[in-house]
Amino acid sequence: MNSIIESIRAELKANADEKTQASTNRFFKEEVKTYGVKTPTVNKIAQKHWREVKNLGKTKIFALCEELFSSDFMEEAFVVSAWLPNMIAQLESVDLATFRTWIERYVDNWAKCDSFCNHTVGEFVEKFPQSVTEIKAWAKSSNRWLKRASAVSLILPARRGSFLTDVIGISSTLLCDQDDMVQKGYGWLLKEASRLHQKEVFDFVFKNRQVMPRTALRYAIELMPKDLKAKAMKKD
Repeated sequence: MNSIIESIRAELKANADEKTQASTNRFFKEEVKTYGVKTPTVNKIAQKHWREVKNLGKTKIFALCEELFSSDFMEEAFVVSAWLPNMIAQLESVDLATFRTWIERYVDNWAKCDSFCNHTVGEFVEKFPQSVTEIKAWAKSSNRWLKRASAVSLILPARRGSFLTDVIGISSTLLCDQDDMVQKGYGWLLKEASRLHQKEVFDFVFKNRQVMPRTALRYAIELMPKDLKAKAMKKD
């Protein structure tokens, strides 16, 4: 197992460059720990090593994931995010507790949050719909990334038209949050839900436009017609 981790790290270091590292850092307000490897290259490395680990069983794969997460390198977190969607068939409902722990311990920027939650947690929720109750509870956390995770975990289901009541519920909980990372998270969620539920999302935004942060509001109405955008943005 250690040899797999060492091999992944050696390949990431071999593909690192300072220009990519500097470019990556410009996307974050907080300091990020990164090798400086382009995302397509990280994905190639991840899939190469997935062929080595895919038959190890969930317990050992989860142990490898935790080891990668714990390094704090963004690219190693991306390897985890590339691996786990391949495991959806093996996951059990109790695994959501592990995912929550990983978010609380190891997620410290929007890229780690979104890459992990969009696909892994999003597909998990679709497999175990009852788990959305726990996802909604994350919105009440004091952890900014767990709050963002509650929203971005439903991005893909919302894009497909699912979980509309829960999308509105999470957005209601996060409505007045002052953290821009949280605002952008639930605004993005509403935007995706609006693809198939424009009226419902518009009604929510219009009802709450006086208190909804403008950052979240702009995200939410991004796909709407100009007349609805103007109506939502107009203050009484």
